[in-house]
Amino acid sequence: MRVGVLGGGQLARMLALEGVPLGHSFTILEPGTDPPAAALGSVVAAAYDDPDGLRRVAEASDVVTYEFENVPARSAAYLASRLPALPPPVALEVAQDRLAEKTMFRELGIATPEFHPIDGPGDIEPAIAATGLPAVIKTRTLGYDGKGQAVVRTTEEAAAAAERLGAEPVANGSGRYGAVYGLIAEAFVHFERELSVLAVAGRDGSRAFYPLTENHHREGILRTSYAPAPRLNGALQAAGERLAGLVLDRLGYVGVLAIELFEAEGRLLANEIAPRVHNSGHWTLDGASTSQFENHIRAVTGMPLAPPRVAGPSAMVNLIGEVPDVNALAAIPGAHIHLYHKTPRPGRKLGHVNVTGDCEEAVMETVERVWALLPGAGELTRATAW
Repeated sequence: MRVGVLGGGQLARMLALEGVPLGHSFTILEPGTDPPAAALGSVVAAAYDDPDGLRRVAEASDVVTYEFENVPARSAAYLASRLPALPPPVALEVAQDRLAEKTMFRELGIATPEFHPIDGPGDIEPAIAATGLPAVIKTRTLGYDGKGQAVVRTTEEAAAAAERLGAEPVANGSGRYGAVYGLIAEAFVHFERELSVLAVAGRDGSRAFYPLTENHHREGILRTSYAPAPRLNGALQAAGERLAGLVLDRLGYVGVLAIELFEAEGRLLANEIAPRVHNSGHWTLDGASTSQFENHIRAVTGMPLAPPRVAGPSAMVNLIGEVPDVNALAAIPGAHIHLYHKTPRPGRKLGHVNVTGDCEEAVMETVERVWALLPGAGELTRATAW
């Protein structure tokens, strides 16, 4: 089948790497030059909202999917009027607005941190009254890897953060800034750990779930993931699958869906959704019988899903800003290297290393060896209870 992908980064690259062996071909819509996915398909060099580019992708594809959630929802809707666009555009619309996202969770009975919209200065005090302090002020749209948000500890800090995060240049291009807001305040969660659940839904209604994964961030960027999450029991896995299933139902979903979670006081709080393959699921390339990327392609093309089997523990280490000595990495047993062919720059994800082993101790020892090769990586955060 001919698969169109909006976005040509590392996720599109890995989708194509897993999809080509299944007999599929790929057309990539990407405004950047020499994207990571370019070697694996035809590239339409155009903006994501360019009418001619969208038309060319539609004509070259039997189904279209996306590698990131900030694809313009109107572009997805245009494509959906001409061919299957999966996941459905409504999933992008919800994921692109944190208020819509949190509201959906609440309507489904899924626990979230307390939240309140901030649309102007008069909303600051009601928002802080709802969330308490400390709180997190976030832009409702865009923002990723820790961008577009600020932790505040006083009402004055909240007002200043709202003024800063909610500022946009005035329309006349004078360079002045004015507050337009469009923000959300969320309660600061004192969580035990961050988790994610990856679910996949097929066109035929079938579903598969991966084990919950424990994730560790620094400066808003995912650094390491451990799977299955340490101390994962049947009740916690079932809770993650239940809430993921509710979201799949609400959105009429097809494809891989990731939900980022907080575990706090014995319960799961939903943070946000990612309607796509997800960084916290990269370990599945080497740690599961079927990766998230293959199952996403299976789902959107109408192939049967492959329920993943996980034989043992795995970990994923992101390579941020600089790639270490590849030969040194390759010399480590149990380390699996995945490079994205991207130009290095600070804070940029350039690749990842998956680690597999016979037991948790062996995996953690290998993670430590990989981490020791990373330039300026700082202190490693170990998996809880490993």
